[in-house]
Amino acid sequence: MKTRVLLVRHGGTVLSAEDRFAGSLDVMLSDEGRMQAAALGRRLGPVRIDAAFCSDMKRAMDTAGAVCKPHGLTPVPVPGLREVDHGKWEGLVHKEVETQFAAEYKAWDADPFTAAPPGGETGLQVLARALPAVQKIVASHAGQTVLVVSHKATNRVLLAFLMGIDPRTYRDRLAQDLACLNVLDFSDASHVRAVVVNDISHYATLPA
Repeated sequence: MKTRVLLVRHGGTVLSAEDRFAGSLDVMLSDEGRMQAAALGRRLGPVRIDAAFCSDMKRAMDTAGAVCKPHGLTPVPVPGLREVDHGKWEGLVHKEVETQFAAEYKAWDADPFTAAPPGGETGLQVLARALPAVQKIVASHAGQTVLVVSHKATNRVLLAFLMGIDPRTYRDRLAQDLACLNVLDFSDASHVRAVVVNDISHYATLPA
């Protein structure tokens, strides 16, 4: 039986607005992020959602809560869905990292799937924890529609793997805007069809 996964990125934060690395920093949604999450909640209000899961970070939990409120669901936190840890780069603006960690940034930018920021995670390590988490959710909810709220890099690594895209290029090939919606239909835990990718039409009419 088909399982539909509504894969969502959390709404905006102060750090995302400042273009800072914030993978392992447990920041809350900004006012704009709460509006984005509320808009997604209104969009998905008429959609039947049978269960909900999210990263255990505040920005993901608050986004999931906004979407789940009309459905009377409580999202279940899943640590495996956390964002990639950027190590020593956390809290720094991208331009600062490119300057202060030039060699490390160049290696990571060329292949973020197997290279890691100093003290951080590779995309492969993220996939190794996030994919089993999603597969377990899918296997446990055959024939149902499930909300899964995660993060930018985590979603992109998952989508690249599931869609057969070279995972080394996930940052170049796949966008995941704030509070975006992806719709994935799983025929089983390993076979998926992407129906919608990176849709933000609930709060924006045109891509940036």
